[in-house]
Amino acid sequence: MCIDVPNQWVDAANGVSYTYRRYGDPATPPLVLLQHFRGNLDSWDPALIDVLAAARELIAFDSAGVGLSSGRTPRTVRESAVDALAFMDALELEQVDLLGHSTGGFVAQEIALIRPRAVRRLVLAATAPRGAPGIHGWSDDVLSHTHIDRFGAQDYLYTFFGHTENSQHSGLEFLGRHLERTSDRDMPVSRASREAQYDAVLEWGTLRHSALERLRTIGQPVLVATGDSDLVIPPRLSHLLAGLLPDARLHVYPDSGHGFLFQHHREFGADVLAFLGWEASGAPDEDFGRQGSAVSARDAP
Repeated sequence: MCIDVPNQWVDAANGVSYTYRRYGDPATPPLVLLQHFRGNLDSWDPALIDVLAAARELIAFDSAGVGLSSGRTPRTVRESAVDALAFMDALELEQVDLLGHSTGGFVAQEIALIRPRAVRRLVLAATAPRGAPGIHGWSDDVLSHTHIDRFGAQDYLYTFFGHTENSQHSGLEFLGRHLERTSDRDMPVSRASREAQYDAVLEWGTLRHSALERLRTIGQPVLVATGDSDLVIPPRLSHLLAGLLPDARLHVYPDSGHGFLFQHHREFGADVLAFLGWEASGAPDEDFGRQGSAVSARDAP
């Protein structure tokens, strides 16, 4: 079970001591997880981690200044990508797959642009391209739940799950799993780190059409995924992202919001493993994209 995996630390060349957790079989290609705004190691759904770790090695970490990691939190996405690369270098990870959720998806895109050889495939969940219209900051209703010192159950349910009975019920189940780990837990993200992270969100979201063209240089296969009722990053931005990437597949998960990957953890986990070419059986899946799990961005509405 992933809730029993201990915290580890590694010192990087940039002077930061990074906290991280490793799950799964180290003989398989590593999948590095990049976290959402104000998230820490405990924010990943244990159920999703267990699905993915059944077939792949997973590595989750706190970036500089977040949770138990030392240093200062970067104020731009590019700096966050350089920060993530410093962590990867410290673990001597020459090439990885990346799964970026929300602002972690911003960072994943930037890593692929800064050091293409380090990235084999990308999974971009509930995220958006740099410079797209409509992401220069979040709406007032979302901010009222995300920019508070104590992020409670109702704030999780409002921002991460659809406002339907089924999605809210899934949110309550996620919250129960979120609390399963009772020892060796991570530290909450500080206000200073949250402010730095939101500065990065604003810089990323500044309207800039030329920034969108950068995506055409990302040649790796990409799975773009979103919930159909995401209030934080509207699904239309996932459609835009998938359409701009040369080799992208788009999957929209029904009746779900920003945390669709927690609500649909079994389906999403299976789709990720199939896309990455490594099913739970340990055998590469050559049929992903021909089974209906995902569609080409060209076929997306």
